[in-house]
Order: sequence, then C-alpha cells, then structure tokens
Amino acid sequence: MSLIAVSVFAFAACGNNNESEPAAAGNHAGHENMGEKEAAPAGVKIKDDKVNAVYQHYVHLTTALTNNDAAEAKVAANAIEAGAKEIQGAEAVVANSSKIVNAANIEDQRTSYSQLSNDFITLVKKTGLSGGELYVDFCPMALNDKGGYWLSANKEIKNPYFGDKMMTCGEIKETINN
Repeated sequence: MSLIAVSVFAFAACGNNNESEPAAAGNHAGHENMGEKEAAPAGVKIKDDKVNAVYQHYVHLTTALTNNDAAEAKVAANAIEAGAKEIQGAEAVVANSSKIVNAANIEDQRTSYSQLSNDFITLVKKTGLSGGELYVDFCPMALNDKGGYWLSANKEIKNPYFGDKMMTCGEIKETINN
C-alpha cells in the first residue's frame, strides 16, 4: 500500500504539465532501437553551423539517455566532444561530454549530462536560432531532487534523467526561438 502512495507522490512531485498530449500506448515507438535515432525536427536551425551540428549529436545523446542506453550515450558524447572542440567558447561542453564518454555507468553520465545541458543551453541562447523553436525542459526530481534541465525540439516531455521509469516527468520552463 505504501508503494502506491510513494508512486502517487513521485508523479505529483514531478510537476508534469503535459496536459495537451494524451497518453498513448505507442508513445515510445521508435525509441527501443537506437538504429532509429530520433532526429531534430526539420524546422529547428541554430544560426551557427558548428553549433547546429553539435545540436544534432546532443539530440542523439538525449535520446540515448532517455532509452537507458549508456553505450550509445558514449558514442553521442564522443561526437559532441569532437564537434564542440571546433566552437570558440564551448570548452565546458567539451569537458562535460568527455566526462560522459568516460563515465562508469548511466547515472554518472546523467550527472555530467546535466552540466553539459546547462552549458549547451547557454551556448544555444547566445548563438540564437534562425528557424524553429527549442524548449528548455526541467525535471525537479532529477539528480536526487536537485533538478535537471535539457533542451528539446518537442513539446512532449521525454525525460533523459529517468528514461522509462518516469518518461513524462518534467515541464517546459522556457522557449527559445528566432
């Protein structure tokens, strides 16, 4: 009985305000196989081509963490590290992507992903968009209730901090557009 109460509390504490998206059985379709990597919507374009290229790898990383795939997260973080080395002012992104590549487990990857996301969100805001919208999402329960942000091109919440344990936990905190 107490497990039910804890579950209800966890869901309520999450702050999920994703009311416009109905829960559907096929909500996770295409996310079990990383071969079907989630791509950024065609309308999203970051003004700087190098930052835009790193963003594509960031989407890959976020999807890997959402799918609880530590090996694929390392592949994506390695690509972020290589791409970010070409961007002036992206040293923190390089350092945090390296931590993800070298992390011992997915929880350590998620901890480094939080800082990487904060740094990358700052970089994207500074660079700006030439098309589309990006959302700054937040899960208050991530990282032992310290909370964690991430960047998404979709209004639908897909939580990289908990994966399928609490897929829709989170809310949009900010919209970035051109």
